[in-house]
Amino acid sequence: MKENNHIERPPVVVVVGHIDHGKSTLLDFIRQTEVTASEAGGITQHVSAYEIIHQTKAGAKKKITFIDTPGHEAFCTMRQTCSRIADVAILVVSAEDGVKAQTEEAIRVIRENKIPFVVAINKIDKENSNAQKTRQDLAEKNVLVEDYGGNVPVAEISAKTGQGVAELLDLVLLVAELEDLKTAPNSRATGLVLEAHMNQKVGNIATLIIKNGTLTNGDHLVIGDQTFRIKRLNNFLGEQIKEASASAPVEIYGLGKLPEVGACFFAFADKKEAESFLKDQKITPKLIRVAHIANTIPQAEGEIKQVIIPIGIKTDVLGTLSAIEREVKKLSTPLVHLEIITKGVGKISENDVRLVSSGQDAIIIGFNVTPDSSAKDLAEKFGITIQTFDIIYKLSEWLTTEIKKRTPKVTVEEVLGKIKVLKIFSVNRDKQVLGGTVLSGSMILGKQFRVIRRDSVLSRGKVLELETQKIKVKEVAKDKMFGALVESKIGVAIGDVLEIFDLVEK
Repeated sequence: MKENNHIERPPVVVVVGHIDHGKSTLLDFIRQTEVTASEAGGITQHVSAYEIIHQTKAGAKKKITFIDTPGHEAFCTMRQTCSRIADVAILVVSAEDGVKAQTEEAIRVIRENKIPFVVAINKIDKENSNAQKTRQDLAEKNVLVEDYGGNVPVAEISAKTGQGVAELLDLVLLVAELEDLKTAPNSRATGLVLEAHMNQKVGNIATLIIKNGTLTNGDHLVIGDQTFRIKRLNNFLGEQIKEASASAPVEIYGLGKLPEVGACFFAFADKKEAESFLKDQKITPKLIRVAHIANTIPQAEGEIKQVIIPIGIKTDVLGTLSAIEREVKKLSTPLVHLEIITKGVGKISENDVRLVSSGQDAIIIGFNVTPDSSAKDLAEKFGITIQTFDIIYKLSEWLTTEIKKRTPKVTVEEVLGKIKVLKIFSVNRDKQVLGGTVLSGSMILGKQFRVIRRDSVLSRGKVLELETQKIKVKEVAKDKMFGALVESKIGVAIGDVLEIFDLVEK
């Protein structure tokens, strides 16, 4: 596809707050009133997100995408990994109860992820509601709403009757407008996996949120370490469609395996292009449990799978079993996870060995117990390690050492400099001669770079030749002008920032 100018895209909204403060009621009311009656009844049986078209107070019709369930897995994963799946959050707080434990947790998540948000003070229809006290509770948690001396928009609503909900949606759209959410509709789609499941009749199905571009039925996708062709594309109602634009929730069919929730997806026109992209990403792997997606085009990143070590635990008494189980769980790291497959009291048996044998490099730990002879023989056959202890700290030390041995190396990108493109002298396919100035760090011959346009990563490339004052050099320092021959699949433009980086193994 040819590139074009960026245009406004609808916001993706998540609703958060304390249990019983009305998150589900609010989502249900919005769905039932803002989606046509003929459609509303069938939404939730298809995907966990839906689109509405809201008519603002000024009369404009605007789309908004809502993640359908407040406790949705994608948002839980986002909390754990500090990744941004939503553009705007609605923080629901009860006018009866004020700020509660999960309200505070939601505030923390919003702040950590730097998500712009709107406060919805709910249940104002209740007899003992006190919206002003709720404002005071929020102020004590350093959340200052606009009419309380702060800059956080607030709406008083009743999710049950619908009072104030239209005004709340107007505020959501206003916040989204200030965020300047953009998409390049003629570019290939990128976005996030919202959920995935296996259907006995049709195979693996994934729900995606498109964050940039247009997704077309038949596109070839890269998700994690797999590439495949979309066999069917559905909208949020479960209806088959030919294409979908940015912020739309869609279902796709044709996956070889279930992807991780929160993983990036990248769309391509043909299989060869997708496979080439996947190959490039495998050169510079990183651990990405849930990928961060910017407002427009995300940075292309590869993936290292977390190492999972199957563990079996056997002890002499039940109390010791609980203590060792807690100790084992504490030792997992972001790169190595200890998965307890079986646990119990008594000797290590042949059955224990069989239970952990489905995974690679499995371990069985015994505390004040020993393995029987058949368990030893089977463990040797399957290559399973059996280790016994009588002191817990020695068990912890041994497991910590095993984790270090099995921790994979990770290649990370170290930024070396940033340059601004001032002029394009010539273009020959994917190679360009350009001129620029070094904003920070250095411009270095032979290094890779990211092309950043409007704060979004557009492509990657490499510095092939470098000169200053018509003299070939290996490096150009800060504030100096230069000329360079670069290679990039997507053309570099005047005004782009090139972020020079190196790969460092850690």
